[in-house]
Amino acid sequence: MANPAQDVLRRIREEGIELIDLKFADLHGQWQHLTVCTDLLEEDSFETGLAFDGSSIRGWKAIHESDMAIVPDPTAAWIDPFLRHKTLSLICSVQEPRSGEPYGRCPRSLARRALAHLAGTGLADTAYFGPELEFFLFEDVRYGSSPGGSFYSVDSIEAPWNSGRLEEGGNLAYKMRAKEGYFPVPPSDTFQDIRSEMLLTMAQLGVPIEKHHHEVAAAGQQELGIRFSELINSADNVMIYKYVVRNVARKYGRTATFMPKPVFDDNGSGMHVHQSLWREGQPLFYGLGTYADLSQTARWYIGGLLRHAPSLLAFTNPTTNSYKRLVPGFEAPVNLVYSQGNRSAAVRIPLSGDNPRAKRLEFRSGDAMANPYLAFSALLMAGLDGIRQQIDPGDGMDLDLFALPPEDLAQIATVPACLEGALAALGADHEYLLAGDVFSSELISTWIALKSEEVQQLRQRPHPYEFSLYYDA
Repeated sequence: MANPAQDVLRRIREEGIELIDLKFADLHGQWQHLTVCTDLLEEDSFETGLAFDGSSIRGWKAIHESDMAIVPDPTAAWIDPFLRHKTLSLICSVQEPRSGEPYGRCPRSLARRALAHLAGTGLADTAYFGPELEFFLFEDVRYGSSPGGSFYSVDSIEAPWNSGRLEEGGNLAYKMRAKEGYFPVPPSDTFQDIRSEMLLTMAQLGVPIEKHHHEVAAAGQQELGIRFSELINSADNVMIYKYVVRNVARKYGRTATFMPKPVFDDNGSGMHVHQSLWREGQPLFYGLGTYADLSQTARWYIGGLLRHAPSLLAFTNPTTNSYKRLVPGFEAPVNLVYSQGNRSAAVRIPLSGDNPRAKRLEFRSGDAMANPYLAFSALLMAGLDGIRQQIDPGDGMDLDLFALPPEDLAQIATVPACLEGALAALGADHEYLLAGDVFSSELISTWIALKSEEVQQLRQRPHPYEFSLYYDA
């Protein structure tokens, strides 16, 4: 019988691996890493882990309890394409070294608990997640904040504001018009080769790829398409996606950001998340002859997503910048309804024809600032709560919401208008996350405290546009 740990150790010997890079996600969803010599990795390392100091990781251990163990997953191993010396990257979880228990604030360990809870319900044995990440590529980014001033500046060679810029060799035009970045060909689209390299590099690292294209925003917005996977694999793929995008961008003299709204008055970047449940190899979301061919299980799952959406956004949209994208009156998915055609709905049912295996739902409100392990787990827990409570989501809404009279539109619930609102919703509505000990009250209170500090930092600083509004008032 195959032994993944032994396979990794054999690969290290046979392929001349020089170093091992151990990557793990912190609470905020950023990769941290520790590079070790190959002889430090032994077969029992995949069970007991390797020791490290967790006291300097944001939101983790205090100095007096800093010892932790990083546990590599032998099934998540790949040669890092960006390092000079041949280095094997291993995606890891974190556990307590004394007890051997998963660390309560390790996002990947939390995702494992979510899957264990799913299995324990008997409802399904597999949860598939398919994220769609959007991002911006810029040539120049500058920003600063001090007691005496604050500013930011982003620039893209494609941006419409550069039509009159003096450029080396001459300005060759082909700038994009605002909101017309979807899908122009080169030479207007200057990022074709960069996106191709990003996508193919991800494939080399084991990420199942589909497509790539320029996105709507004219100032360098992009999307790379990857296929769905089981929950933890999908979250791992999101982490690899970001890592590849940032490093390939740097190779080409660009910089990438997953901030939802880095450019005013153009489309923001989201992370739509497709979801489906399966049991014993059979899809559970298909129901022939119903609205959008949804099964009752799928309807209840949607009911859970819509009921808990305000608190879910604390994990799926976890930054103050997230809510500059979620503004009513635009294409942003702010309306807490579901639809098979309306892209301003929080939940959309993609067209899948008569194929039961393709039936899924898409949560559209989230963005790629989310920690994917926490966000996917929270979405699963909300959907499972909807099934458990048989929450009716109401009728699907295929109307043009922009054409509704104001009095009708006012009857439709929307997502919170700010991070503070989402955090308040999480404080009031998180029991569904505690089921099966997937999330803990301690983690939720820690998350609210960390994110409330970000809200406070923004609240106490003057905004540059306030000077335009009020300086001479």
